[in-house]
Amino acid sequence: MTGTPEAPKALGPSDAASGPDAAGAGQRPDIAFVLGGGGVLGASEVGMLQALLDQGIEPDVILGTSIGAVNGAVLAAQPGAGGVARLADLWLSSSSSVWRSSPVARARTAARTRTALHTHDALHTLLTKHLGAHRIEDLPVPFQCCAASIERAAEHWFTAGPLVEAVLASCAVPGLFPAVEIDGETYVDGGIVNSIPVGRAVELGATTVYVLQVGRIERPLTAPRTPWDVGLVAFEIARRHRFARDMAAVPDGVAVHLLPSGEDTAPAVTFRYRDTAGTRRRIAQARTATAEYLRTPS
Repeated sequence: MTGTPEAPKALGPSDAASGPDAAGAGQRPDIAFVLGGGGVLGASEVGMLQALLDQGIEPDVILGTSIGAVNGAVLAAQPGAGGVARLADLWLSSSSSVWRSSPVARARTAARTRTALHTHDALHTLLTKHLGAHRIEDLPVPFQCCAASIERAAEHWFTAGPLVEAVLASCAVPGLFPAVEIDGETYVDGGIVNSIPVGRAVELGATTVYVLQVGRIERPLTAPRTPWDVGLVAFEIARRHRFARDMAAVPDGVAVHLLPSGEDTAPAVTFRYRDTAGTRRRIAQARTATAEYLRTPS
């Protein structure tokens, strides 16, 4: 990606010692919102956010990966009900524009880039419209997003610098979008290394973690039946393994709430990445299911 004036600060696992200062104002966060990846299924996270704010639950820090970075960045830039309303509008009126290209256009993009079916142009325009020229360190709510460094084969956390570029890196799905180059280093989708970053919230000192994920973790996997299923299943295994490991390592005294999506039909793996037809339904279902969960005594 060209034209990036300044690189966001990238932190890997070895930078966990940055601890609470990275969360903002030198204070350890109490409540963390963790927004995971999942493509178009990420619409469910909008409903979860609506339910959380309905109950007066607001984050001290927001952590996002892939589509969760998009959702989290919008809320961090405009906290409260106004930000969630803006996010809902983004999903309901504009999300399909990211994928709006003909088969011929996708073939041309693939021939030109040799690695991707779509350019970043539509997503960059959409993010700039909703996020403007915000810098991560200046956001009203502390925010971090995760991407994977190709050169260092490592997890990186962006905690400062231009917000749009960091989010683009976090959701640069290999094969769909080109990798994003920032300050000489090449990044792809953070879901490859940390799709649901519960462990990062714990590292930062959060004592209450609300996990917004897209409802596939509990669904059983089956052996792939087609060539294109192979990579999807392999990714899902890695994704679930990392999440299970992080959950097993949560220390005593930290409460983790895995919010329900209310989605009974979401497949464990899917190649229908352009299908936004269920957006409104997913938002409503997640809001209802999460509200019920939050009303139920723990």
